Amino acid sequence: MALAKSMVAQTPPMGWNSWDCYGAAVTEDEVRGNAAYMATHLKDYGWEYVVVDIQWYEPGAVSSRYRPFVPLCMDDYSRLVPAENRFPSARGGRGFKPLADYVHSLGLKFGIHIMRGIPRQAVHNGGRIKGTNVTARDIAHTNSICPWNTDMYGVDASKEGAQAYYDSLFELYAEWGVDFVKVDDIAASRLYGSHLEEIRLIRRAIDRCGRPMVLSLSPGPAPLEHADFFAEHANMWRMTDDFWDKWPLLLDMFDRCKKWEGKSRPGAWPDCDMLPLGRIGIRNVDGGAGDRRTRFTRDEQRTMMTLWTMFRSPLMFGGELRDNDEWTLSLLTNRDVLAMHRESSNARQVYRDGSRIVWAADGPRGEVYAALFNVGEAPERVSVALSDLGLARAVHGKELWTGRETGVLAERLSADVPPHGAALFRLAAPET
Repeated sequence: MALAKSMVAQTPPMGWNSWDCYGAAVTEDEVRGNAAYMATHLKDYGWEYVVVDIQWYEPGAVSSRYRPFVPLCMDDYSRLVPAENRFPSARGGRGFKPLADYVHSLGLKFGIHIMRGIPRQAVHNGGRIKGTNVTARDIAHTNSICPWNTDMYGVDASKEGAQAYYDSLFELYAEWGVDFVKVDDIAASRLYGSHLEEIRLIRRAIDRCGRPMVLSLSPGPAPLEHADFFAEHANMWRMTDDFWDKWPLLLDMFDRCKKWEGKSRPGAWPDCDMLPLGRIGIRNVDGGAGDRRTRFTRDEQRTMMTLWTMFRSPLMFGGELRDNDEWTLSLLTNRDVLAMHRESSNARQVYRDGSRIVWAADGPRGEVYAALFNVGEAPERVSVALSDLGLARAVHGKELWTGRETGVLAERLSADVPPHGAALFRLAAPET
């Protein structure tokens, strides 16, 4: 298990996910278009995953609203397959392989969202489990039901055929060329807690399938008491329920990051959820404002990117990439910020005093990163002693979003920070 898992996500995954802009209704053309944009504009900066979110097996999906008990596309072995009207390249039983091949041809990686469990449709239709004499009904936990999506029953891990079902599922995904799997209703089900036994089944299935895959667990908030279990079995797990472009949710994330401080390590990343930036809500109605540019102000956008990168959360962009403006693109292509995200360690809250919050992280060459946040409603002077950052000598500072140099700092780092804003510094010994 450790060997297979060690092959992926040694740094926090970065990519695009279709949910924030298209909900459950993304089409193949939209996925291909966003992949092409990523290859042209973002790949050189480390962005690499293109993820098709929920309901790709539902022909009639039109928004983020789930349609209970509608027919789903499924093969002879109780496995959901892409709806051909939305993903035409899947015709002829090819599944997602042609789309994954296209994404791979761009030098990128391909991902999908799934719900935990086995389709209700398979259970009620007497569907088979590949390579066994077992049926879907035999392994279904019919009292384990997602409270917000009717598609699936849970899988009873104690039943013969349970592992075989998940093995066959990930065997299929490996054949398609899937590199990333986001599993939902599993990290923190609203009714049942964390589904640890199904996570074990999935981990084992990935390790057996012969293809390295990132395993992402949703939704949150994932329970802190399972941190070691998540780190052993998954590559990322949500610290929050769905995150949207609302200031109270962003403010709350400071507490969540503090709670999970010190729990990150290569291959295992607590996840702040997607970045609702750029144009979102095109067919997703969950965020409460329809088709729009993000409601976050520019200062709030910088705050979010600063906290996500300092904490080393996975970065999954949620907007329609092709509609990015120069400002949005600049948030995703700052090489200094992304170097911190990729290379730093020991992210920690230094202090929180009213509206002033300071976080720090250590760089690989002796530098220290410091993020100064103002979560209040008026401008603030935010300051921190160099000694509190672990620095015992004078340093030279650079603010990473603006490129502004501070000159030599002897005792303190200070900045005037706008409301809901942030300043992010790299501090290093002065050049001689």
